[in-house]
Amino acid sequence: MSIQLLQESPNVFRMDISGTLNRSEVEQCEAQLSKEMEQGATVRLLVVLERFNGWSSDAWSDLGFYMKHGNAIERIAIVGDEKWRSQALMFANADLRTAPVEFFSRGGLGIARAWLRE
Repeated sequence: MSIQLLQESPNVFRMDISGTLNRSEVEQCEAQLSKEMEQGATVRLLVVLERFNGWSSDAWSDLGFYMKHGNAIERIAIVGDEKWRSQALMFANADLRTAPVEFFSRGGLGIARAWLRE
């Protein structure tokens, strides 16, 4: 599996993504997060791209989760190789969100965690 969702604290969830991300894996992760959000929780996401190869073409096809739950996400920190910066920010719908989304270079995990706590 190329995506794994872990709860690090009551409102911080870490998504570890490796390999090539496909739509079914995205949907599975969205379903897990939806359960938390449907109980009224707001979340902060820490996305870690490690040994990441990109997205399959079908992974980009749906904005439904963003439309339904976008306001319940307070912040998104993405950590990964610089070559993924622009695509990762697009995939996170950074330009559409009112919540801040930041990309941190590989090795910036501690800085990303601190930024999520602000």
